[in-house]
Amino acid sequence: MAREKTLVLIKPGAIQRELAGEIITRFERKGIKIVGLKMMMMTDFLIQKHYAHLKDEPFFTELKRSMQDTPIIAIALEGNDIVKRVRILTGATNPREAAPGTIRGDYSISVSNNVIHSSGTPEEALAELQRFFDEDELFNYQRMNVMDYAED
Repeated sequence: MAREKTLVLIKPGAIQRELAGEIITRFERKGIKIVGLKMMMMTDFLIQKHYAHLKDEPFFTELKRSMQDTPIIAIALEGNDIVKRVRILTGATNPREAAPGTIRGDYSISVSNNVIHSSGTPEEALAELQRFFDEDELFNYQRMNVMDYAED
């Protein structure tokens, strides 16, 4: 198993609906280690970088506007095979396809308001973490009360 870090963004739709605590709790209850967390506004530059693959889509202007409705919460998570584990917890991007019990399955309203972003691959996670966090904003610490099975 590879020890990895990944990025999660709690989007404005979740902030507006006061779901941030519930979403963060999902990761904590699963034994996933939070190594960075901050609330921030998405700048035009950050949106252009993060959503570069969507910049020519007709919905990009609306996406940009919606991502600037409120601050977002950026979270860095660490663990064995964490990218895959977090993707399972977040569920399919399309909420109609997201299984009940996943974050998107339980909280997302539409594709454009899917409440959360999670990195898709370890390579993507590395690039996204560098985009949202400075090196001194990520912490390396030993948890004192984690159950032995939390990192299976």
